Amino acid sequence: QVQLVESGGGSVQAGGSLRLSCAVTGPSYLRTSLGWFRQAPEKEREWIANIYQYSGATSYADSVKGRFTISQNIAKNTVYLQMNSLKPEDTAMYYCAATRTIDSSRAADFDYWGQGAQVTVSS
Repeated sequence: QVQLVESGGGSVQAGGSLRLSCAVTGPSYLRTSLGWFRQAPEKEREWIANIYQYSGATSYADSVKGRFTISQNIAKNTVYLQMNSLKPEDTAMYYCAATRTIDSSRAADFDYWGQGAQVTVSS
């Protein structure tokens, strides 16, 4: 079993920054890649970014490319999402998730999920 615990959510004004953390435990073979998703009220869950744990290779959704950065600290078993230049439309519940695939943007490919961290961006 893989367990993921997010932290670092909060409220910020447009143009500000936040960093989310995701503490991960469990067998490495069950979490080949780690990703971040978000879900706003009455909207579908949206993939944001992935990081392949073995090489650190990353991928991003167009909606956040250039503003968000996913990274990992292997020694601490933690994945981060640095969010800069935040916009009101970034307001959502943010989830960390683990997949055995190398790079997927489909929520169905992620087997393990954290409880979520709320991010609210005001204009």
